[in-house]
Amino acid sequence: MTDLPSRRERRISEASRARAAAAEPATVAIDLPALQQEAATRRRSARAAGAAPSTPGRARIMGILNVTPDSFSDGGEHHRRDAAVTHARRLVADGADLVDVGGESTRPGAPRVPVDEEQRRVLPVVQDLVAEGITVSVDTMNAATAERSLELGASIVNDVSGGLADPDMARVVAVSGAGFVVMHWRGHSDVMHRNAVYEDAVEDVRRELELRVAELIVLGVHPDQVVVDPGLGFAKHGRQNWEILAGYERFASLGLPVLVAASRKRFLAGVGSDPDAAPRDRDLPTAAITLLAAERGAWGVRVHDPAPNRAVLDVWDAWRAARS
Repeated sequence: MTDLPSRRERRISEASRARAAAAEPATVAIDLPALQQEAATRRRSARAAGAAPSTPGRARIMGILNVTPDSFSDGGEHHRRDAAVTHARRLVADGADLVDVGGESTRPGAPRVPVDEEQRRVLPVVQDLVAEGITVSVDTMNAATAERSLELGASIVNDVSGGLADPDMARVVAVSGAGFVVMHWRGHSDVMHRNAVYEDAVEDVRRELELRVAELIVLGVHPDQVVVDPGLGFAKHGRQNWEILAGYERFASLGLPVLVAASRKRFLAGVGSDPDAAPRDRDLPTAAITLLAAERGAWGVRVHDPAPNRAVLDVWDAWRAARS
């Protein structure tokens, strides 16, 4: 004869099932299509904010605003809030489509900055620029700084570590729907010079960028949010930078927008300028790279002085208009 459960055993079993059901996540209450639609709306808004140029196909000019005391190019000049806002206005007047605000120097050998100090430098400036209608990207490796900047109205996160320095960055970007510049990275500024070893600079950097983007997508970042940056000057020596520029099409073949950030960097010294000249004297070589990058379809260029870069893009537009 089969043993039947007693009344007491049945009650215990029913109570156990009830407790288990109460502990289960209430997945039925989540409207997944609505969440996906909301994220898509945020992405469209972020893309629209970052799509300032009205000329089809024209590269965006991202003006650099360093609110740091130790930038390699203009350290300390725009460290105060009022000076930073004044310089941002000048960047826009000179042709910048958006302003990239950074509070931590990433020059070779630069030490890290505490997050609270970075935010003290960056957040008031982001707030002021957004209030003036300026499109803002925030140059940060810290998810907390990115999150606060996005809450204040920034449209893009420009992370030189591609989200590797802070594991929470992918979540912040994915939830916000903001644009995300994902740079190729092989370590912080104090150690990156040791890591400039490649079998083939172009193919190695391309492969590492592709893998990083794939990881971010798995973590919830939508491909529409991503702009890739091959990271000129970061864990790369002089000739490697030129090889990467010459191999631009390999990065474009990833099927994602590409940002070229060559402005005033050391590998430009002696090319179109005196080898011993100050970084500011590398603006004309920078503009030449802007033109070459724009011709190849770059999404944008990140520069210290927008004026010569806007000039070469205006010339390019006139040339194209006459040809068509």
